[in-house]
Amino acid sequence: MPSRPSSSLVPALVGSTLLLLGCARDLTQLEPAPFPAQSAVFLDNFAPGVDFQAFAGSKTDALNVDATIKRSGTSSLRVTVPAPGDASGGYAGGAFVSNVPRDLSGFTALTFWARASTAATLNVAGLGNDNTGNSRYTAQTSGLPLTTAWTKYVIPIPLAAKLTQEKGAFFFAEGAEGAAGYEIWFDDIQFEDIPVGTPRPAIATSTIAGAVGTDVTLAGTVVAYTIGGTDLTVEAAPAYFTAVSSNTDVAEVSGEGVVSVVGLGSTQVTALLGTTPADGAITLNVGSGPQTAAPTPTRDAGSVISIFSNPYTNVAMAFFEADFEPATVTDVQIAGDDVKRYDGLTFAVMEVAAPRINATAMTHFHMDVFTDAAPFRIKLVDFGADGAFGGGDDSEFELSFDAASTPGLTVGDWSSLDIPLDAFTGLTGRTNISQIVISGGSPTTYLDNIYFYSETPPTEPTAAAPTPTYAPGDVISMFSNAYTNVPVDTWSTGWGNTTFADVQVAGNDTKLYTNLVFAGIETIGTPINATAMTHFRMDIWTPNPTATASFRIKWVDLGANGAFGGGDDVEHEVTLTATSTPALRTGQWTTLDIPFSAFTGLVTRGALGQLIISGDLGTVYVDNVLLHR
Repeated sequence: MPSRPSSSLVPALVGSTLLLLGCARDLTQLEPAPFPAQSAVFLDNFAPGVDFQAFAGSKTDALNVDATIKRSGTSSLRVTVPAPGDASGGYAGGAFVSNVPRDLSGFTALTFWARASTAATLNVAGLGNDNTGNSRYTAQTSGLPLTTAWTKYVIPIPLAAKLTQEKGAFFFAEGAEGAAGYEIWFDDIQFEDIPVGTPRPAIATSTIAGAVGTDVTLAGTVVAYTIGGTDLTVEAAPAYFTAVSSNTDVAEVSGEGVVSVVGLGSTQVTALLGTTPADGAITLNVGSGPQTAAPTPTRDAGSVISIFSNPYTNVAMAFFEADFEPATVTDVQIAGDDVKRYDGLTFAVMEVAAPRINATAMTHFHMDVFTDAAPFRIKLVDFGADGAFGGGDDSEFELSFDAASTPGLTVGDWSSLDIPLDAFTGLTGRTNISQIVISGGSPTTYLDNIYFYSETPPTEPTAAAPTPTYAPGDVISMFSNAYTNVPVDTWSTGWGNTTFADVQVAGNDTKLYTNLVFAGIETIGTPINATAMTHFRMDIWTPNPTATASFRIKWVDLGANGAFGGGDDVEHEVTLTATSTPALRTGQWTTLDIPFSAFTGLVTRGALGQLIISGDLGTVYVDNVLLHR
């Protein structure tokens, strides 16, 4: 409903006007007007100045005022949670936003009443989300049990003194329960000053290898309460907390949960919620170790067997350090990348869980290493046909690396060791590789991207293209198993110069173009109205070199008459290369997600009738051809 000024403010405004007319005042001495301490969000209707903003991808018409079912007064809010596959949205959710910031510092909790058409669990509800993407003081609870009876819910405010200018009044999000949608009713949503018990704040305990010049944000920030004999955990934004560093020469802190790494050494970071100490601590180690992440691997996942690397699916490991060894291993993050740090290293054993690794199809072993001293040694151990240590059929071989070896080891920086398996000459078996033993001259060593790979280029993809996750209501799909596709006249016109086939890759439907010079894809029978879409996406895979190759995409809009010719057709072609954005890659799925603004000559998109792909890649697998916003 339209916002209107509160009638209680009118006399104050009039009085101020009379005073200004009566004498001159020094306006520089005036303090800023306080923000309203308004408690109501929704009682029988939205509070003045409050509106509901649906979250992206949600069912935008999910919320309605219901005068039939209510807890008190004349009405409630009814939320329709969509069933799976509902074209109107994948879930129900949004934020109740005040157009004027509120002073909520005098309240202790957000409260509301709710019931549902069936027993269910509300995914999340909370406060402090103003739907801008920059909310600083969100607080939420997850997994709230809903029943068919009206129940009051209390969400304590972690530190109300922070909320002197808050627009985010209430938010929620909920998806279908099982295979069905259902209804939720909310009523009497408001802020209250009520007893909520003693807060028990906590942060996640962790050990982090920091880098000078970076920031570390408190993680796992929660506040627990006991209300009416029941424990309740509120997930609180880090900005509610004040971080404390035990060594400010290593890390300085802001007032709101951010730690700035300023020097080498170690510090322990703790936190306060107001004046209440939080459980948990971060041990921050900033040494002469790596300040940047190891290079990100780009090899096709189908040609890799990974022990430890973020880009790949890793095999199961029994352990990364054995009980009998002196070294200790710690999982740390460097520039957002997961890394293994070994301290006290003389030697360490990593063991693969059963089944062991069959590396007979692999040609190389890779490991990224950061060490402060040479040499660094790697031993590979195969347990033989019996898959167990001993038994007379084991084989192993160790290689040592330093500045003069091939590949070479650079002390004090990441070294990417790509080692032919043939170099492990004593490793006579590769069907049951079970252990990797590292040793060397540096007590502290960092490892990343440990994997076997085949250097023989794959000729076809072994994994399906990545599945898109856009909300169905934001997509016009021409070809994708993830969505309902619009009609396409042909995927290869008669005037094209290519060979076309429908194939499957890992059980997923895929289009294959071979000997591609150019191919026409047409929707002339039912032109696509893409005026509401912002991007075009196509996933491609090619076995061919891309360093000097190009792949071109042209869209043709048929204009207002919906037919070729007539003077109103427009078109534009974009060219993609190994250095463009997005960039072409060999032997891996590449998602070409291109804003329509890049098609500068495509000044209309109301009747897209033709898509032309061309270039000199030769063989191209295609999936997920869609338009989205």
